[in-house]
Amino acid sequence: MTQQTLRARWVLPIEGPPLESGFVTLRDGVIASVGARATEAGAVTDLGDVVLLPALVNAHTHLEFSGLAKPLGSPGMSLPTWIRSVIADRGRGDRDAAAAISAGLKESRTAGVGAIGEIATSPTALYEANDDGTLLLFQEAIGFSAGRVDSVFAEMERRVELAAAAAGISPHAPYTVHPRLLERLVDLAVERRLPVAMHLAESREELELLRDGAGPFQELLADRSMWDASAIPRGSRVLDYMRQLSRAERSLVIHGNYLGAEEIAFAASQRERMSVVYCPRTHAYFGHEPYPLAAMLAAGVRVAFGTDSRASNPDLNLLSEVRLAAAHHLGVSPETLIRMATLDGAAALGLEGLLGSIAIGKAGRLIAVPCDAAERDPYATLLGGHAQPIVL
Repeated sequence: MTQQTLRARWVLPIEGPPLESGFVTLRDGVIASVGARATEAGAVTDLGDVVLLPALVNAHTHLEFSGLAKPLGSPGMSLPTWIRSVIADRGRGDRDAAAAISAGLKESRTAGVGAIGEIATSPTALYEANDDGTLLLFQEAIGFSAGRVDSVFAEMERRVELAAAAAGISPHAPYTVHPRLLERLVDLAVERRLPVAMHLAESREELELLRDGAGPFQELLADRSMWDASAIPRGSRVLDYMRQLSRAERSLVIHGNYLGAEEIAFAASQRERMSVVYCPRTHAYFGHEPYPLAAMLAAGVRVAFGTDSRASNPDLNLLSEVRLAAAHHLGVSPETLIRMATLDGAAALGLEGLLGSIAIGKAGRLIAVPCDAAERDPYATLLGGHAQPIVL
């Protein structure tokens, strides 16, 4: 048995108030005690002037783009135009998905991330060497026309069979997934007790497509010979898709930039099964309207953070996402923002029993963020400073 007791200027248990000069004891990598004094015999490792907290949770990534030196396109561009850039990037002959995924996982770990919700388009084998049990792979499905429903569903069944235990299903988005395919994918998720994740309410252009069957997304699909005029009934809404997702044991609404009051109320009513994932820097990159975070939280929606990918973000640093959110949402408490990045993210991925807080019996995946010796508010260091996590 190995045992280690850590002392820090501040300990943030997440499920309790900050502990000044707090102590955490790990036994065989599992948290054995946490408190204002050391309760276990043995030597104490003094970490000094740091804020000690659980590893962060990145609930939404696309690691296949981690090899990009900068985001695709330019700030403020429309989502359909950006997607054309994504399609072009995926067609590059020198693209190395294995190297990108490996680099993205390494970057994430270095940034203090202890669990990831990944949208997987590459074979599971490319992740296995770097997976320590907290990498949840949502297998992505794309099939907009009615004629592709059967073949795409069969391929998803095959991928789920081959995937490791930590598998999920990701019907990509309303503009790439036929409603009948979505229904069958959720049926599969219900049958196998798998989580689902779907990009929803990401742009005004998406809402236009659902409502009118027209606009830039219709043009994009037509240009690629993918348009099926019967795929989306006129007057469709994001709520229609959320109702489908809610049948799964656990679901993630990715982005939710344009969720309205009715969708927010629905997500709140499904809190134990449905979470929304907010990607602040991607949201800012596209110049979207202000994110409805305060309304979501007030309604009781569980909201987690994600970095999205380097195709719309300069890096995979989740703490930078939290800091930008803090700057844009001054009415949201620091405690809530840090909880979103830890315990709420873990709950969104179904890992709240393992990660997300410093509590007895949970995995000892901890990070330390340097702070000033005289710091009286640990959240000021986490949200207002520039110090980066140290992975313990």
